[in-house]
Amino acid sequence: MNTSLFHGNLVNSNRIIYTPSAFAKDSLLHLQETGQLEARKPHTSSRENLLSYLFFVVLNGSGTLNYNGREYSLSKGNCVFIDCRKPYSHCSSENLWTLKWVHFYGPNMHTIYQKYLERGGLPLFNSQRAEEYAGLLQSIFTLASSDSYVKDMQINEKLSALLTMLMQDSWHPGENNSRHSQKRNLREIKDYIDLNYAREITLDSLSNHFFINKFYLTRLFKEQFGISVNHYLLQVRTTQAKQLLRFSDLSIEEIGQKCGIKDPNYFSRMFKKMEGSTPGEYRRRW
Repeated sequence: MNTSLFHGNLVNSNRIIYTPSAFAKDSLLHLQETGQLEARKPHTSSRENLLSYLFFVVLNGSGTLNYNGREYSLSKGNCVFIDCRKPYSHCSSENLWTLKWVHFYGPNMHTIYQKYLERGGLPLFNSQRAEEYAGLLQSIFTLASSDSYVKDMQINEKLSALLTMLMQDSWHPGENNSRHSQKRNLREIKDYIDLNYAREITLDSLSNHFFINKFYLTRLFKEQFGISVNHYLLQVRTTQAKQLLRFSDLSIEEIGQKCGIKDPNYFSRMFKKMEGSTPGEYRRRW
């Protein structure tokens, strides 16, 4: 994360980095971070491989979003809803913007976001309810800073309300890709990888577990998600390894094992291929 963006030289920011309970992480839509920023200078913020979903609304000003190989122009009233595992960046223009945002996650978010896309949901859309979105995000911010002993449940309720609004407000059936309508949906396989990356997973094991031909699985997974099964598995494992390297004292060998790779040499090669540095080099940077 480019934390310099929040030190006052580029933006004025009021945010909460939130730690949900173990119960919330396992069972609920849960908050990771929320806040508001006002740009003081034009700037670009870039992220990738975050196990998170981002929603933000532009309250004032303008800028651009780069996501999934496309550039979008943003202005007042625009809303953005994206999967942060994919690389993205957003940039304020000279017409400095004000944003409210929330990063969140949940055990079924991959399935929910896929349904959002199937219904024609877009990464960027214009809404006449920008103030309503802003009010909902403010409610989440207030709850996160409160002493309520049931705030994880209350935050889950607000995030559910946000997703409901997104499903209602971003209905674009013309964008739906109908060519997959008669094909098997592989969301359950993708979700299985997300939850079981620490186990030994191969094309053969997935084929046997889900009763699907592995060659058909390979082709259809790439069609539906834009990435091969093996590369997606490496991406998930790399993301988990990065979190453990940054936020735990586990050895590199132990981290590899927790991410489903028992051979430490292979883990190091895989990580360097994905990140451009060894696990040790990555840890030292942070």
